[in-house]
Amino acid sequence: MTVHPALQLAFNGSGIDGSLFTSITNFARDTKWLNTPVALWTNAGLGVFAVLMLMGWWNARRRDTRTMTLALATPVAVVVAFAVAEVAKKLVAEVRPCYSLPHDYFVGACPAPSDYAFPSGHTTVAAATVAALFLLDRRLSAIAAAFALLEGFTRVYVGAHYPHDVIGAALIALPLAYLASLVLGRIAVPLVARLRTGVLQPVLTATPAAHAAP
Repeated sequence: MTVHPALQLAFNGSGIDGSLFTSITNFARDTKWLNTPVALWTNAGLGVFAVLMLMGWWNARRRDTRTMTLALATPVAVVVAFAVAEVAKKLVAEVRPCYSLPHDYFVGACPAPSDYAFPSGHTTVAAATVAALFLLDRRLSAIAAAFALLEGFTRVYVGAHYPHDVIGAALIALPLAYLASLVLGRIAVPLVARLRTGVLQPVLTATPAAHAAP
């Protein structure tokens, strides 16, 4: 997506919580033994949310059509939240901390100037998964919440985002993903009911088609 420069705020977020960011990156500097594990986790950890969504789908195969609809809506809701966050990122155009606070300690390499900071994309995915799973399976949502907190912290630890980038991502993703999942979980039930009795039956149900009632 290309946004006209006149619409971009070209925001410098260091004045909001730059001192807190520096405190966290100083902690990263003092715990260099953690740098590599955290740097690996901050990206690979997104796989945990994919696994949780898959678990939700797998469990829904043994439940009613409404539950399966929510399971299928979960990744769609995450994509919706991520897409909105990406639009916000282009509009706000907040420069990354490595450009605003170049003397701080950074675990990761500094991204391109056009790769903006607000909101955190990783945290958006994490928080959106929490919200979408809440309607499907509270236990899975609670697990996702714990990992989402870790994901948000690692984004600041490696120096990729300010704390407000992480908080802002959560504030955007949680309601958007919840509402998207709620709406899809209602309007898509008839479609999923038909799919559960068709060629996708083995994927969408673990019971005979006659038992997959809406």
